[in-house]
Amino acid sequence: MDQNIHQFTTLTFDCYGTLIDWESGIWDALQPLLMASNASQIDRKTGLEAFARIETAQEADTPDMVYPELLIQVHRNFAKQFELNTQPVLDRAFGASVPHWPAFPDTADALRTLKKHFNLVILSNVNRDGFAASNQKLGVEFDAIYTAEDIGSYKPDPENFSYMLKHLQSDLGVTQEKILHTAQSLHHDHVQAKKFDLANAWVDRQNLKNSDSWGATARVDARPAFDFYFTSMKEMAEYCEGGAKD
Repeated sequence: MDQNIHQFTTLTFDCYGTLIDWESGIWDALQPLLMASNASQIDRKTGLEAFARIETAQEADTPDMVYPELLIQVHRNFAKQFELNTQPVLDRAFGASVPHWPAFPDTADALRTLKKHFNLVILSNVNRDGFAASNQKLGVEFDAIYTAEDIGSYKPDPENFSYMLKHLQSDLGVTQEKILHTAQSLHHDHVQAKKFDLANAWVDRQNLKNSDSWGATARVDARPAFDFYFTSMKEMAEYCEGGAKD
């Protein structure tokens, strides 16, 4: 952390995995299917890793599909992969589960602290309504929100970052060197952030720096560089409160 974090004016966030505990949300939302099929052989690790593979492929295949519909298809494909018996009502319930995914316990307080120092911006792979429901748990009003529904593609497609940078310039007058991209996912966010020469803060919710538990996030072949490293949003907020403010 050689840079001064206060040289940036704007934090651009991934939401799901960073602010919202999407792994717990996904795993909870899979339970009706697993219970209906008595699928005790599928534990959390197996289920989340399968979700990551299936969701990544679906986002690449149908980049213009709105996220609830995409989750419906992911649920069907998950059931097919494990030879489980799903039903349309179960598929639809999984597709509508995003508003029920919980925030991490430290998120709202941390965002309120960070809001005192930075513009806060969302770059998310969900749809507008899905994020609006999640935002009720986050405790702050964001300065800009850009979703996959707005853009027509899913991260890590570079178009999502191009869109964000273009609109931050036109909407808020924020230039690239003033942006710190903040996210958990190496696959969805940090690989592309470095390709766009964005400064980045890795919020390593999964402790990937010290383990190999990828969960619901697709693996990457090589870990990209990061400018700041935190294990939680609480840690990031405390660092910003105590960091130098030249």
